[in-house]
Amino acid sequence: MQDFRQIGVVGAGAMGNGIAQVFAASGYAVLMRDLKPDVLDRGMANISKSLDRLVSRDKLTQKERDAAIARIRPTTELKELAPCTIVVEAIVENYEAKAGLLRELDAICAADAIFATNTSSISVTHIAAASRDPGRVIGMHFFNPVPMMQLVEIIRALQTTETVCQSVVGLVETLGKKARVSKDSYGFVVNRVLIPMINDAINCVHEGLASADDIDVMMKLGANHPMGPLALADLIGLDIVLDIMETLYHGFDDPKYRPSPLLKQMCHAGYLGRKTRRGFFTYPDK
Repeated sequence: MQDFRQIGVVGAGAMGNGIAQVFAASGYAVLMRDLKPDVLDRGMANISKSLDRLVSRDKLTQKERDAAIARIRPTTELKELAPCTIVVEAIVENYEAKAGLLRELDAICAADAIFATNTSSISVTHIAAASRDPGRVIGMHFFNPVPMMQLVEIIRALQTTETVCQSVVGLVETLGKKARVSKDSYGFVVNRVLIPMINDAINCVHEGLASADDIDVMMKLGANHPMGPLALADLIGLDIVLDIMETLYHGFDDPKYRPSPLLKQMCHAGYLGRKTRRGFFTYPDK
């Protein structure tokens, strides 16, 4: 396995700061980059709060918590990621933004650095093609909340080398998480199964089959789901659910992936779930 000395994380939002946290808590030096200093500040604050909760639950000592924080260095300068042996991008879910970032990293990082994308549905093969060395690009899909969720979905682009794939699988295992590898396809495995199910639950509300609360109760009691699909949609963010559905719909050219009209309406209204305090359910202010 490649010797991963320093980890780069691009994006300090919910996914980015969670990814930075798990690497730092596992002993890796992390450079966390974002364009905006205020986003970096919020990211570091969220990491501190998350680690504090682990200390309060006796899952981490205060010394381990302080050491993890000390391993993370926030920066607004992409060029500071030059020494990183792997860079994980967790920026906006947009192909052009991700492709542009890869081109910038090509000019900055060493020839043997690995570039991993945390995309939740965009073709990794398409993203990899933007790099001058697409064989070093791979999908590394973490799940939210990153410190709690055990799976990391590893997606091999058509171009990804075997060496890169095995190195990233080994790296995930050092984080105490489980890696599972899939071939590249829109939505990969988890979101290709999960998000259309959520979309169908939204259609059940749209068609008046039952209330949002009753649909969630039915799925919890009848399918043994720990959380109902509509509460899960609120947690994920309805805008993210819509983005993934549209990627599946346009990627496969298949009407079975057509986003629910109600999902579109709620996104247009700004009812995005927990992040806006209103989705299929309402949430108190923090």
